[in-house]
Amino acid sequence: MPDTRLFDSQPLESAFALPAPLYTDPQFALRERAAIFSRHWQLVAHAAQLREPGDHATTEIAGVPLVIVRGDDGELRALHNVCRHRAGPLATCDGRGAKALRCQYHGWTYRLDGQLRSAPEMDGARDFDVAAIRLPQAHVAQWQGLVFAALESPPPLTQVLDGIDARIGAHPLASYVFDRRTSYEIGCNWKAYVDNYLEGYHVPHIHPALNRMLDYRSYTTTLSRWHSLQFSPLESSAALYGNGDALYYFIWPNIMLNILPGRLQSNRVIPLAPDRCRVDFDYFYPAERNDAVHRAQDEAFSDEVQHEDIGICERVQHRLASGSYTAGRLNPKRESGVWHFHELYRAALRDGA
Repeated sequence: MPDTRLFDSQPLESAFALPAPLYTDPQFALRERAAIFSRHWQLVAHAAQLREPGDHATTEIAGVPLVIVRGDDGELRALHNVCRHRAGPLATCDGRGAKALRCQYHGWTYRLDGQLRSAPEMDGARDFDVAAIRLPQAHVAQWQGLVFAALESPPPLTQVLDGIDARIGAHPLASYVFDRRTSYEIGCNWKAYVDNYLEGYHVPHIHPALNRMLDYRSYTTTLSRWHSLQFSPLESSAALYGNGDALYYFIWPNIMLNILPGRLQSNRVIPLAPDRCRVDFDYFYPAERNDAVHRAQDEAFSDEVQHEDIGICERVQHRLASGSYTAGRLNPKRESGVWHFHELYRAALRDGA
């Protein structure tokens, strides 16, 4: 068993980064699935996908396939996308207006609330009761047009996001319209990617164009119970974002909201292996701003910044696995967001043990 002192809390002023084995050892990836990803909210869809009965979106949390579906009663549910017969799939892609959920393996059919409706040719099965079978259900909640789900009993979403509504103020995120998703598969542990996101310390060294837009001297990080905010004044051309605030929210354990003037970009970091993750970028814009040129410039600039991050994260992952690295000291001024994330991680692994 690993030394439990790995997960002891550390004061910011004397904190060390997480040690290398937490980024490379498969045993920790398994522990994280149970201790973190099963127990906390995941960003899984946007409300526009799920407006009408039968509208549904597929996702997976901690290895469990889910289908998020609007019921005939108007309720939104996160159902296990696993037939109770022999584990067949009920839905393999997002869709609209389904009348029922039908297993693609043997045709067992469920109502939109998860109750089994019919099972072909099961008449001869003794004591088989259709009414007694229903799909397990996960937790689901909505905020600002975004849909979250969790397998086990998570903290209330209102508690997790407490304070964000007041801070974003004039940004009417709930009215923004989904535009597109771009996904990146990255050769690093999911935590290495999150670490990189959580500090502006690297911006002058890795992101020259972004650094010209942000005010590094005014760059601040504010910590809350379940989330952190990185803030900087922003100056850019009117064709891109214009001037205003750059708000970079991290929501435990793996969600980011990047809020710039006239644009919301959400990220979800999904572990694939100890040394590999995928990051889904979803772009949202005000409904009235139907400007293809602006959106193309936003995507191109975001892609440039993302590839800069991918390059450094992959090089860091290689060095974490080299056997050379021992945990270094964190910068209290510039890496408080990293420390906050590490403290939440240590607490989750302590509780999971």
